[in-house]
Amino acid sequence: MRWQFWCFSIGMVLSLFAQIRVRSSFNKYGRIAARSGYTGAQAARRALDENGLWNVRIERVRGALTDHYSPREKVLRLSDATHDEYSVAAIGVALHEVGHALQDKEGYIANKIRSSLLLPANIGSQFGPILAMIGLMTESALGDTLLTVGIAFFAASVLFYLVTLPVEFNASHRAMTLVSQTGVLSGDETKGARRVLTAAALTYVASALTAILYLLRFILLANSRRRD
Repeated sequence: MRWQFWCFSIGMVLSLFAQIRVRSSFNKYGRIAARSGYTGAQAARRALDENGLWNVRIERVRGALTDHYSPREKVLRLSDATHDEYSVAAIGVALHEVGHALQDKEGYIANKIRSSLLLPANIGSQFGPILAMIGLMTESALGDTLLTVGIAFFAASVLFYLVTLPVEFNASHRAMTLVSQTGVLSGDETKGARRVLTAAALTYVASALTAILYLLRFILLANSRRRD
């Protein structure tokens, strides 16, 4: 019970801190208009075209910080807070998504690995903990099997979180390169965009650490069960 409490508490604190940090950074630099006069969508379109990605469409999607790139559809979707906004934050986030489009174009290996893990990770995150908990409550060889299978399933989702880190870090690095290439941000604006992307990266770090903590929790519970 002590490990369960600490895993839950640490995970909650990490996630809360990351969310507060990214919201704070986005709100701060979301109020600073880029001197270039570009919106997030315009900056993304220019960066895509300059890198030969004319086939990638840009669409608006509802919400805030719901921006993402769909490699299957070749569509870059920008949220309400990014698409038509002229802010430093909007341009930074938009170029981060262009970074993902460039990864897709170049066949970035970590991105391919993450894509291959998506289905197992979704299954593992949903059913892994359930199977593990049922296994812990079942006093038989079947319980041991369910616990082992649940841990294996959940491990797939943990691996997905770990592979996501270099993918996201690389996309942010590409975004800063695109800032220099296109000139849509300059001087102190560049620092602002970097801070927004750094804060966003913390959410992925927090998710990975939380997943690792929960995996360790299940492993420790399994070891304790075997000793008993």
